[in-house]
Amino acid sequence: MSARKLAVSAIALIVAGALHAAPQATAAHDHAAHGKAAPVGKSAAAPAAGWATDAPLREGMGRVRAALSDLAHHEMGHMSNDQARGFAVEIEDAVQFMFANCKLDAAPDAALHQILVPLLSSAQRLSKDPNDKPAIEAMRKAVAPYAQQFDDPQWKDDGKAAPAKQEHAH
Repeated sequence: MSARKLAVSAIALIVAGALHAAPQATAAHDHAAHGKAAPVGKSAAAPAAGWATDAPLREGMGRVRAALSDLAHHEMGHMSNDQARGFAVEIEDAVQFMFANCKLDAAPDAALHQILVPLLSSAQRLSKDPNDKPAIEAMRKAVAPYAQQFDDPQWKDDGKAAPAKQEHAH
């Protein structure tokens, strides 16, 4: 296993463990500490207009959205396993980019972690086994709350990461 994949897996396990730990008071923290268990509890309700986003969050989630949209072709059998694995790795990289660069207050940060941890886990599943097509739907389910919780114009048009599976011919 490459050092990068090992680091991504370790981070995912640590953060996932934090999700199952007893809720703790959320305090501001810097995202450079994502290698450590971040305090993640039940997140506060998002403001009516959604939490503000920063440029790294919008960039990272834009990369996730594009990769998930492309993965619809894999679900329809129009993409090789190697291509699907590549899109899964793009999603993993986008999540790591967000962990490293997003600067959010405690409540939106906690809500974002509740999106990114299952997203990362499902992307890793697909990366390991490109035939695990249910992992793609799990990624869509993981990001579904993003459009309602965050003020990101590129996600406001339909609130979806990708169109629902459709039949189409090439």
